[in-house]
Amino acid sequence: MDKIKNFIKNLSIQKSILLYMTAALFCSFLLSAAIIKIAAQTQMRIWWNYVDEEAYFQAIQREGADYVADIPRPSALDMTKPDHFVSELCDFLQTYTILILSIAGSCAAVFLFYQNKLKPPMEELSFASKRIAENQLDFQITYENKDEMGALCMEFERMRAQLAKNNQALWRTVEEEKMLRAAIAHDIRAPLSVLKGYQEMLMEYLPGADMDIEQALELLSESGRQIKRMDAFVENMRKISSLESRKLTAQEISAGELETDIRTELAVFKKEYGKQTILQVTALDKSFCGDKEIILEVTENLLSNAFRYGKRQIGVRIQLEYAKLSVCVRDDGDGFSDEPEKVTEAFYRHNVKDSLKHAGIGMYISRLYCEKHGGNLILENDKQQGAVVTAIFRRIV
Repeated sequence: MDKIKNFIKNLSIQKSILLYMTAALFCSFLLSAAIIKIAAQTQMRIWWNYVDEEAYFQAIQREGADYVADIPRPSALDMTKPDHFVSELCDFLQTYTILILSIAGSCAAVFLFYQNKLKPPMEELSFASKRIAENQLDFQITYENKDEMGALCMEFERMRAQLAKNNQALWRTVEEEKMLRAAIAHDIRAPLSVLKGYQEMLMEYLPGADMDIEQALELLSESGRQIKRMDAFVENMRKISSLESRKLTAQEISAGELETDIRTELAVFKKEYGKQTILQVTALDKSFCGDKEIILEVTENLLSNAFRYGKRQIGVRIQLEYAKLSVCVRDDGDGFSDEPEKVTEAFYRHNVKDSLKHAGIGMYISRLYCEKHGGNLILENDKQQGAVVTAIFRRIV
């Protein structure tokens, strides 16, 4: 029985309507034959009540090849009103039953065909159209019959899935562009802060002759280096469509060179926040192959957070090996109140006040760049007080 149901369900629309019409007409003819037979028998019983039985039997005895005896139709005046009504009704049924039942059967076939073959997929397609118009694509079309409507629903489902995929890709592109803009705004802030600090120092010390020409030229040279760094950063960002697509540029970095750059950053942050700093660098005689700009950007992000949340003292420890470079930044603030996975999400904000000035993307960028460099970002709370963040970079070639 299930096989027959599945066979009928999967018939094409043309074959289905033909099957429904054939079944309806067949049933109509059978029912019409039964009704006509019953009507004729009923009419004969009514007429028999008004027949002269003796004359009828005599007529039967005279039947031959050219003569057949039959029950005569009584006159309407001879029959009672109920018998006359039933007799006329039997005449009507014998004449029009086939026509009436054929029309009724055809209508029933069309109705059942619509209910079983057209209505379910049309309702699903109508529902799907409304959901798509409302930009809600988290649904599925479940009509599975293997007919023309099933093929249409399958194509509609394929279109919905493609729209959902395209929508996700579009939102992903929008988010990537949003993060890229936020990263540019975030990472360019550190060189600008350095330039601002140098400008303030020049304006403060030069008029009073508290700074000699060599010191001024050194500040100007460092300012030029920061400007070149910003130019290189902007050029790199201009060529990429997302942070993940940023390519690493390998170069040999000495511990002494890295210490000089970080001391410069610490001096700027110290002047802005007025907090004590401690810098420790190990393996001064070794060098590390990596992307210097990436490493400095991550370090600046860690220092920015440490100076913003620390209370009195910031500690930085750099450990340089041939295959690995680690930058550990420690502060004496309140530490992390959320899980590391949440802190390193894009646009994470610790509180409303913090979100007014910062985009909440620094830790996300740091984690992403560490992973691109083959390392990782470790967030911990100090046993005594404050937060400890360690950025690990692996050697690249």
